[in-house]
Amino acid sequence: MSRYPGISVPMLDPDQRRLLGAFVRAHRERLSPENPAGRRRRTPGLRREELAARAGISATWCAWIEQGREVRASPETLGRLARALALTRAERAHLFELAGRRDPDAAAPEPADDAPPSVAALVVSLPHPAYGLDRFWNASCWNEPAARLFRGWLGEGLPRNLLRFVFLDAAARGLIPDWEARARRLLAEFRVDYGHALNDPRMRALVEGLRTESPLFAAAWSEQTVLDREGGVRLFAGPDGRPLRFRQHSFCPSDRPDHKLVVLLPA
Repeated sequence: MSRYPGISVPMLDPDQRRLLGAFVRAHRERLSPENPAGRRRRTPGLRREELAARAGISATWCAWIEQGREVRASPETLGRLARALALTRAERAHLFELAGRRDPDAAAPEPADDAPPSVAALVVSLPHPAYGLDRFWNASCWNEPAARLFRGWLGEGLPRNLLRFVFLDAAARGLIPDWEARARRLLAEFRVDYGHALNDPRMRALVEGLRTESPLFAAAWSEQTVLDREGGVRLFAGPDGRPLRFRQHSFCPSDRPDHKLVVLLPA
């Protein structure tokens, strides 16, 4: 640990430190200094000392981060630096991403009942099963092929939450041949989104409800397994009992990254 404030371990790799330093320096040099009229300056934009004073941090720390030295800022220090640099929302998010930190002041996206227009438009245009999921994994939109496949989940008057359908509805057990393994994987994928909304009481209520109602969910949740949402072959039992094979693909729209578009193509 360093004696300078705002520095902690673990450290970033050299390339990431270099990118972070270049980003901070470029934005420092874009700022207009409070320069008395007529005084000429050799340094473009703010000097490091001036940026440090604005941010209330060490000038040495500013120099080290721009030089790509082995330092790492706390989220609070990065927040002060972002304000001193007058970063936009996107620039602030990029600063925290380069620094390998989570922004404590990042506004969580407001959940919406309606799917983003981009997702809704793609879902209805596809000839194969497709649906949208919001950040709570509620179905926000779906097409007719998806409604035919996911009988008991997609349709008017049916429960919209995918997790509640898979873990609590007997129809899911009949639809999914390897039900328990698929349910466990689904939960491990959901935990990634849960980690992005730890302070959301609605997310906590969803999880606590499932832990109470489903012994399998409670057991799998306690195992702390986390998996990326990956594509692959998915098997379902058709209405006539014959297996249906699909290859699943998932996408997040750039305008609403809290939503997902899920498409199932015949395998």
